[in-house]
Amino acid sequence: MEKDSSNRFFITGIGTDVGKTVVAAIVSEALNAHYWKPIQSGDLDNSDSIKIQNWTANVTILQEQYRLTKPLSPHTSARLDGVTITKEIPLPEVNGTLIVEGAGGILVPVNDSGNTIADVITHWDIPVILVVKHYLGSINHTLLTLEYLKTKGIRLAGIIVTGNAHEESEQIIQTITGNGINLHIPLATQVDAAFIREQAAIHKEKIEQWLLG
Repeated sequence: MEKDSSNRFFITGIGTDVGKTVVAAIVSEALNAHYWKPIQSGDLDNSDSIKIQNWTANVTILQEQYRLTKPLSPHTSARLDGVTITKEIPLPEVNGTLIVEGAGGILVPVNDSGNTIADVITHWDIPVILVVKHYLGSINHTLLTLEYLKTKGIRLAGIIVTGNAHEESEQIIQTITGNGINLHIPLATQVDAAFIREQAAIHKEKIEQWLLG
């Protein structure tokens, strides 16, 4: 199959600290993609864009649309910075694959009107890669996220698990939703360029076949 040069995917997680940025780096490197974090809330000197720039060799980093100074929920940080985020954020036009990384989970609010990350994804109409990490309560968080994506009519590209696999959890998620796990990414003792590039090389063929066909 000829690969579409306009593939666009949104990476979100079932919560914070589940490995979205690591997954975004690995997937972007494997696909020689453009990476874009539209909303960076705080940590501007060590932003996710900077991390991925340092970790990867074959990724084009795009400028964030919003660079908010406070490490808070985007709607709060934007208000404090005197900025209004709308759900109609323009999606960059790129020649090739675009990997977009969200801020937190899909129901993170982006403004005081109540728009969320899910509303932004719906506006773009691009599929989601969901990042899951197994912990006590993660089944519930995964099922809630998948159900909400379905309710909003947001397409699911697939699921990536970071850390150890958990057969029982993954099986019940598939039984309830019909969605299996597309990829497992191990935890790293230290996340650095060597780890990201190694994982991208290991999974490159599988990621290409899965996402680009």
